[in-house]
Amino acid sequence: MKKRVTGLGGFFFKTQDSDNIKKWYKNHLGLNTDSYGCTFWWKDQEGNDCSTQWSPFKEDTTYFAPSEKQFMMNFRVENLVELLEALKQEGVTIVGEMEEYEYGKFGWILDPEGNKIELWEPVDKAFQ
Repeated sequence: MKKRVTGLGGFFFKTQDSDNIKKWYKNHLGLNTDSYGCTFWWKDQEGNDCSTQWSPFKEDTTYFAPSEKQFMMNFRVENLVELLEALKQEGVTIVGEMEEYEYGKFGWILDPEGNKIELWEPVDKAFQ
């Protein structure tokens, strides 16, 4: 099996007022925020363009379910289908079904403390 995690794809957290918190981070820390939060662009060791997403979510979001935590990490991965099968064989809790979009495949797992972790396999070099 190739590498599993290749980088941090994003950090998502719950907030009472996501619009206000995005404005605060923009005004005080200079984040270039939009309706989703802020995208950080960087290059991997091979020189490919990569991104990491920072996103505040509304406090009542169900996107982190079944976790009751205030945050969710997103990891960039290689070969999500193979990785989810390996994790399942290792006894890791898989949450829901894999989803595929024009910008990549997504799957979700729980760590031993109930933190939901999103796994993202980008589709092209622009997101890797």
